[in-house]
Amino acid sequence: MPKRLELEVENMNLLKFNNMLNIKKLSLIILLTLFIFPLFADNYNIIPEPTKITKVGEEVYQLPYEFSISFSEKELEFSANYLSDYIYDNLGFKSEVIKGSKFRADINLINLANGSTPGGYRINIDAPYGITIEGNDDAGVFYGVQTLIQLLPVNAAVLPQFDEILIEDEPALQYRGLLLDVVRHFLPVSYVKKFIDYMALHKLNYFHWHLTDDQAWRIEMKSHPELTEIGSYREGEIVGFFPGEYKELPYKAYYTQDEIREVVEYAADRHITVIPELDIPGHCMAVLATYPHFATDYGIDSIPPRKTAQTWGIYNRQNNVLAPTPEVFAFLKDVFEEVCNLFPGQYVHFGGDECAKKWWEQSPKTQQFMKENSLADEKALQSYFVDYVQKVISSKGKIAIGWDEIIEGNISKESVIMNWHRPSVGVEALKSGHKVVFASSQFFYFNRKETRSQSEIGHRGPLSLENVYNFEIPSEGLTQEEKNNIIGVQACLWTEYLPTTWKLEYFLFPRISALSEVCWSKSENKSWNNFKKKMVHQFDRYDLWGIRYNDAFFRLNDIVRSR
Repeated sequence: MPKRLELEVENMNLLKFNNMLNIKKLSLIILLTLFIFPLFADNYNIIPEPTKITKVGEEVYQLPYEFSISFSEKELEFSANYLSDYIYDNLGFKSEVIKGSKFRADINLINLANGSTPGGYRINIDAPYGITIEGNDDAGVFYGVQTLIQLLPVNAAVLPQFDEILIEDEPALQYRGLLLDVVRHFLPVSYVKKFIDYMALHKLNYFHWHLTDDQAWRIEMKSHPELTEIGSYREGEIVGFFPGEYKELPYKAYYTQDEIREVVEYAADRHITVIPELDIPGHCMAVLATYPHFATDYGIDSIPPRKTAQTWGIYNRQNNVLAPTPEVFAFLKDVFEEVCNLFPGQYVHFGGDECAKKWWEQSPKTQQFMKENSLADEKALQSYFVDYVQKVISSKGKIAIGWDEIIEGNISKESVIMNWHRPSVGVEALKSGHKVVFASSQFFYFNRKETRSQSEIGHRGPLSLENVYNFEIPSEGLTQEEKNNIIGVQACLWTEYLPTTWKLEYFLFPRISALSEVCWSKSENKSWNNFKKKMVHQFDRYDLWGIRYNDAFFRLNDIVRSR
């Protein structure tokens, strides 16, 4: 075949190939167009409710099938990859992540570093130019990403469309917390990370890790390895609601310090600070099982050796308090200094709750210590413990947090009060000059059943989604200075009756969504009726995320869910 003819045939084949390719591309575009997800002004369904949403244009911006994400500085690389991974994992679309503020991408992440409210952000969606997320800081950019995620479809292979809108937002509270109890029922590192992911999706930023109690000591201490050799082991537990039925269910579990660092780093990437809690001077049965000579009744032959607690509650039916001895105070100094070195966050929680003072009253050695140190009563002794630990924590540059009971004595104003009783107790703490985190069991103990009819899943309650949502931080009768001492709000998930991860999620969702809006959104932007409408869509997100949730919301509000 002549060379010219050979080239003509080759060109014809190439043309045919290109035509076929174009037809395939066109078919793909047509197919994808059938699955475009339109968003309307009244259908944003963002939780928590942003400060302000403004419609700025009439056009619609469609995210391309192949799109790019740019970030302005190294610190935003995680947020960019986080968004890219979320879209790929949940919707199936890949993106290119590029560093450089000059590069105009489909989605642009920018840290303004403007010194405004920490965590604040702006999202500007402009049809010709794409999406820009500007944060007051790195955290603000990350929270903007979380909001953008909620503007995405909840079905895979659906190309999102966006109205031209401007979202301006900032948190009402700088402390937005959630406690996880891993003492009663241990959770592996993999699930702790998943729990932190759930927090990130809801713009929560403090993970309160309850690591010690009567039932176990769950954190490795290099200075006292016996705590995990002995104190992390439990022979059995009661099954069913108290008094329940005792069963031998022996297991031993704790977190190594390497695992602790792994969790801390994982949380920090998501702008979440980990707060460790070692509970003293009560709730110490695991400590006393390890070190019997720390007990107030040590040396009495009739007292059997202690074991880690095998039932629930405050457990003061048995002596679980520390004795005020030099050995005990040296121990407290060791473990709290080690914990301060292990956790980089500014807060360390030392418990201080539910200390049964009758055991100090019955101890001649304790009474002698009180006399020698001019302590008027057992409340003053508790304050002595609290003050000692607070000074250890402060010496490491940290801030101490304790439950309500620590204000029973004259304690330092440096200590933050975590209010778990009724909110009125938190108000008393504010009026005494303390900073306060509201975590009232009345509103925020998520281990309570959601409805009265759910007797099979919980012994306490009910605590409905509406009750959580309607919590208002008390302000009446407070001075401006006292109001300024309100740090934030926290919910608690105690795991006495939550032995599995599915049950844990059943109690956490949907109430974590209400918590999110309580913590983040300003009062004037909150509306229960609006929140209810958004929650119908939020359950679709739960399905997308693979969450096991309680759907009592639909029954309580007479809402028929269409799927």
